Amino acid sequence: MTELIWDGKYDKEGRKVPPLRVTLPFQTVETVNESAQERQRSLDLFSTGKDSDWRNRLIWGDKKYVLPSLLPEFASKVDLIYIDPPFNTGANFSFQAVVPDAYESFVKEPSVIEQKAYRDTWGKGLDSYLAWFHATVVMLQELLAQSGSLYVHLDMNVAHYAKAVLDEVFGPGSFHNEVVWKRTSAHSDSHTYNHVHDTLLFYTKCERFAWNPQFTEHSEEYQESKYSQVDEDGRRYQLTDITSPNPRPNMMYEWKGFPSPAKGWRFSKETMERLDREGRIWYPSDTSKRPRFKRYLDESSGRLLDSVWVDVPPVNSQAVERVQYRTQKPEALLERILKASSNEGDLVLDCFVGSGTTAAVAEKLGRRWIACDLGRFAIHTTRKRLLAIPDVKPFVVQNLGKYERQAWQAGEFGPPPQPSPHAGREREFSPRVRGELEGGAAARQRAYVQFILQLYGARAVNGRTWLHGIKSGRMVHVGSVDAPVTPGDVTGIAAEFRKAMGTGEDAPTTNGVDVLGWDFAFEVHEVARQQAAAANIQLRFVRIPRDVMDKRAVEQGDIRFFELAALSVEAEQKGRSVTLKLTDFTIPPDDVPEDVRRAVKHWEQWIDYWAVDWDNRSDAFHNEWQTYRTRQEKTLQKQVAHAYEEPGEYTIVVKVIDILGNDTTKALRVAVP
Repeated sequence: MTELIWDGKYDKEGRKVPPLRVTLPFQTVETVNESAQERQRSLDLFSTGKDSDWRNRLIWGDKKYVLPSLLPEFASKVDLIYIDPPFNTGANFSFQAVVPDAYESFVKEPSVIEQKAYRDTWGKGLDSYLAWFHATVVMLQELLAQSGSLYVHLDMNVAHYAKAVLDEVFGPGSFHNEVVWKRTSAHSDSHTYNHVHDTLLFYTKCERFAWNPQFTEHSEEYQESKYSQVDEDGRRYQLTDITSPNPRPNMMYEWKGFPSPAKGWRFSKETMERLDREGRIWYPSDTSKRPRFKRYLDESSGRLLDSVWVDVPPVNSQAVERVQYRTQKPEALLERILKASSNEGDLVLDCFVGSGTTAAVAEKLGRRWIACDLGRFAIHTTRKRLLAIPDVKPFVVQNLGKYERQAWQAGEFGPPPQPSPHAGREREFSPRVRGELEGGAAARQRAYVQFILQLYGARAVNGRTWLHGIKSGRMVHVGSVDAPVTPGDVTGIAAEFRKAMGTGEDAPTTNGVDVLGWDFAFEVHEVARQQAAAANIQLRFVRIPRDVMDKRAVEQGDIRFFELAALSVEAEQKGRSVTLKLTDFTIPPDDVPEDVRRAVKHWEQWIDYWAVDWDNRSDAFHNEWQTYRTRQEKTLQKQVAHAYEEPGEYTIVVKVIDILGNDTTKALRVAVP
């Protein structure tokens, strides 16, 4: 078999370089549309490690980590995979951000982490693309069920190279079709043929696979020529032969004055009597001719679908399904694929879900689904799209969160020492081994903190537990990679800040503290406000961007830290009823152009979506109510009421997602009598 070779496929010893396999646990950060009873049952089962109920999954993360992390649970269990990977344009990660109630919109360019994914894919041209694509396909092949199917959606630039890679991984005998989809009308290109189609490569894992033939409507010309007869009720029909093609002695009988054909009739006498009563037999006036069967057009399945699809138009600017996503594919395209190559209840995977079309169609057709994407806005768009489906089944939003960061920290600053095969039973560790463990952990933590401080432009200070650096007279705290910043952290920061006041180069010259963190506990803002007021400290919460894990972004100085958005919510309580009202929301400048910021006249224009967890009991946000803007409904509900059935202390968490797809949360506590 001919082999396609690219730079990096083999190492210096001539061995094929295997794909990266880092298996990490998933974190559920949000549950959607799950009732309180289902949630409590889920929490109880999860605590025992026995929760086996299926929930569809929306996963935010890089597929190079997501796919191997899916393997332990889903190897050989996915029935259909559809992927629409980057085409060498970079447009896959950009989207049109619209400011509601203003005639302004702007293209939100890819984040640094999304640019990293694009560089990893196309950074060294076709060689890096093929290496990236090969690693992806290997993982997908392992996830695919024995009877499963794979559709790869590509353009003319890479389709032929991709087929060579797919043939290598799946075997050339697993290839079934190159489907041509006419995705657009003709362009005015006078120097070459107009580029108006994409290609879908269809592979299966073995010879037996799910297949449901699909049909398209006959053309009007075909209908008029082949179904030229019209019944009294307006139904078109054609006349077909009613005689048997083969000798059938038991079907030889006279019928209403018409002698038996030489080989007999096609139907038994009983069937002929029924068809006659139904008016399905046409009779000629001349008995020397034969009666014929009336086959109606509306009973025809249509034309058997072939591999050239010209009847599925792209998503136009006025389409109901349009979601302002540049690479959005039409639902009709995915509906055709899912109906042909899967059945109700089958599991569908799309690891480049983008605008959410695959997940939305799978949900509507009764398929289970796993949808992944690197883009935060893609996850938000998909969530909104799913919520718009009537009776959408509960699903979870997941990421690799702290586990991905732990893997990065271990790789960047050194893995923990391996003291013995009995790790986890501390009583067996000698004092020397425990010292090595503690010393190694401390060294890794110091290196990590120094790294983040350097990127933030701060200088390290020594001898303190909570305050790690200083920048422009403000103290700086660096949060852990594997835990959110909590109210307890804020307490420690405030106490140590008071002790740090004084003179010396490590003493603050302002009353400000910048608190850097990867994640922040739901209630941290409210506690911080109270503690800051009591201690006369000005706290600023700053998110550590995922981009710090990209060496190239660090080397090129692309790292930017942004302050968290600020959300104000009022809670009014009457008996067991609580009414929440959004009162203010501000976001940092981020990537919003100045002219767009000037167009925003009111804070609520920044908000695209908000949701409420009325009884938060865990680190996950349980989305029990939500409201959001759509192209049809641009106004946003700003308050909501909820009646509690039982008295008690409740923690309410409000989540707001802005027009860029970034989320902000706020926790409130209420005592219900």
